[in-house]
Amino acid sequence: MQRIELIRSMLESHPTDNFLQHALALESMKIGQDDEARALFQQILQRDPDYVGSYFHLAKMLERKGETELALSWYQKGMEAARRVGDQHAYNELQAALEDLQQ
Repeated sequence: MQRIELIRSMLESHPTDNFLQHALALESMKIGQDDEARALFQQILQRDPDYVGSYFHLAKMLERKGETELALSWYQKGMEAARRVGDQHAYNELQAALEDLQQ
């Protein structure tokens, strides 16, 4: 909980900081607050579609919750973003997760 409070206090000064929001989303997932994490990831990606790391975590969470079609969509969007920004490592991770889910 201490980490979450620290991140929240930093977000007060920088409410649209992608890194801080992403960190808060990950911490929220750890304590079972998936709805908050989902909203944070979606805010990041709406504001900055090239923030590639959030696609993977959002899709993984959706996959875990049984929202398979939505997870597939986010993996695909993430692959497009990774290609756009030239992040081959992220592209490969997203592609592998997508292929695993499609099996």
